[in-house]
Amino acid sequence: MRKVFLLILFFTGMQLCSAQQLNCEVIINAEQTGQANLSVFKTLQRALTEFVNRTNWTERSFQPQERINCSMFITITSFEGESFNGNIQVQSSRPVYGTSLVTPVFNFKDEQLGFNYREFQPLNYSQNTFSSNLVSVISFYVYTIMGLDADTFAPMGGTPYFEEANRIVTTAQQGNYRGWSGADGPRSRFRLNADLLANTYAEYRESLYDYHRLGLDIMAADLLTGKKAIAETFNKLEVMNRRRNNSLLLRVFFDAKADEITSIFSGGPSVNKADLIETLNNIAPRYSKNWRSIQ
Repeated sequence: MRKVFLLILFFTGMQLCSAQQLNCEVIINAEQTGQANLSVFKTLQRALTEFVNRTNWTERSFQPQERINCSMFITITSFEGESFNGNIQVQSSRPVYGTSLVTPVFNFKDEQLGFNYREFQPLNYSQNTFSSNLVSVISFYVYTIMGLDADTFAPMGGTPYFEEANRIVTTAQQGNYRGWSGADGPRSRFRLNADLLANTYAEYRESLYDYHRLGLDIMAADLLTGKKAIAETFNKLEVMNRRRNNSLLLRVFFDAKADEITSIFSGGPSVNKADLIETLNNIAPRYSKNWRSIQ
């Protein structure tokens, strides 16, 4: 009997392990409330960590080295009873082929976070069912992270994940929380998802593949070819920018990539830096300080 029990534990552990698609660090910061040591915040952090990392988000199997590294930094600015308000900073990265380096893919701050939570309340994701805004927000960003990661490995590879995130947007609208409606501003979850699925901004997703798979992943073997491929992605983004100036997705791209781009083009085999810097200033002027430092 004991052997049977151990076998059950073994196979259950194997299923949990194979189900894991993300390596996500979740941090709750409640210092602004003046009550950061309350047990509810520690409980919430543990619950969200388990929810994100142990939920089987897709039928696709991920090997341990394929799991997506990401983080969710939640700042609670106020709460009353079971009602919480704040913001969430979401980041993700992926490895660079042939190196020990990682590259940032997504860096996004959502200022429209509000939810109800009761300590020890179970957190479960169910497709097409709205259970809590907290579950919806976290699940939305999980699928957005997975979609962006998939886009870096295959052209438009993230579409199924963005479509799942879109179902969350639609379902969550019944909760009447901010962030899920087109009326909630240019940096809402609604706008982010709508733009990711819109043909108008297809160059952003194409550039994710070109930048990472044809650029960064090539650089270990052929530095100049990789740099040229990365530089070419900015021309593609410039086409998108001419169509829709100063779009959310352009800001999302450069919020993640500005420092890395500066580093890539500040040394080694040279591309046409005058054209490169002109293009970067056209499409990402808020990072002009970065572009001036490219030598």
